[in-house]
Amino acid sequence: MFGKIDKHDGVPAYIQIMNIVKREIMLGRLENGDQLPPVREMAAMFGVNMNTVIRSLERLQFEGLVEAEHGVGYFVKTAHSINREVMKTISESVGELKKNGIDLQMAKVLLEEVWKND
Repeated sequence: MFGKIDKHDGVPAYIQIMNIVKREIMLGRLENGDQLPPVREMAAMFGVNMNTVIRSLERLQFEGLVEAEHGVGYFVKTAHSINREVMKTISESVGELKKNGIDLQMAKVLLEEVWKND
């Protein structure tokens, strides 16, 4: 269900974990009320310390995306899945970028530039 984190990415592990959980919510793979795996299990999945996972989940809780139920675990509090048409547009755009030889890093730069100026 969850992807891997890259310890050499330069992005702190807890932020990568947050982004992975957010991605799963946005893609509709995690829905409102779904329980996340136990902290210990997530730590093993990601190859990080339990405190790193807890930090991620506390941040997600602060953002209102998950909620903790003491002694039970963490649950998705809200689901903001992306519209299928938006996903289709993104997929087509990525295909076009790849066809034109634009790598992921340059795509991020271009997206950020267009986002700021649009």
